[in-house]
Amino acid sequence: MSSYDRAITVFSPDGHLFQVEYALEAVRKGTTAVGVKGKDVLILGVEKRTVAKLQDPRTVRKIVKLDEHICLAFAGLTADARVLINKARVECQSHRLTVEDAVSVEYVTRYIAGIQQKYTQSGGMRPFGISTLIVGFDTSGAPNLYQTDPSGTYSAWKANAIGKNSKTVREFLEKNYTEGDRDSSIKLTAKALMEVVESGSKNIEIAVITREDVTILSETEIEQLVTQIEEEKTAEDK
Repeated sequence: MSSYDRAITVFSPDGHLFQVEYALEAVRKGTTAVGVKGKDVLILGVEKRTVAKLQDPRTVRKIVKLDEHICLAFAGLTADARVLINKARVECQSHRLTVEDAVSVEYVTRYIAGIQQKYTQSGGMRPFGISTLIVGFDTSGAPNLYQTDPSGTYSAWKANAIGKNSKTVREFLEKNYTEGDRDSSIKLTAKALMEVVESGSKNIEIAVITREDVTILSETEIEQLVTQIEEEKTAEDK
């Protein structure tokens, strides 16, 4: 095995690209991110790592805007994500200048997946160690949720999770997902994250994307939401 994982361009005899699989492993070690598509809303939720006491928490962002109507959450290596996010932002602005129209969600997803795939096929470079969840509204007003991974594959979802314990969260979403309104979609996202996040509201960040704007829920709002969910769970157990 070791002789086949030294170069990104070399397949193993059983058809594996080990460097890509190692990149997927880096994603599985990253903090959890969840995306949920509602009727006219999109929700991104991420698990935040606890920041050091003297660190400015505003400098640690797991949910970012690519354009006015498109947001991205990621799991994996933060430095890799920063490079990919900057490339995507430049492409979004370049598209506006060239065709005088905003990019569609699928276009920017395809662009990001294309870069990720390119880095699996050339010598002297390594794959990006991140998976992304990309959400936004198209010109028709329809909500879209896409996922990309280090191999350059992308796919559309109703709800999905990436990162650590993503399998547990995905199973929870499969059992409980319905295409709901704003409040029910936020609650579903929070419940999904609470399946795997130990310290509750302090380590959860949620963004609400509508056709008009992007809102990051405040710590107080998340705390109230988590308390409400815990009270409902206690009532059910009784």
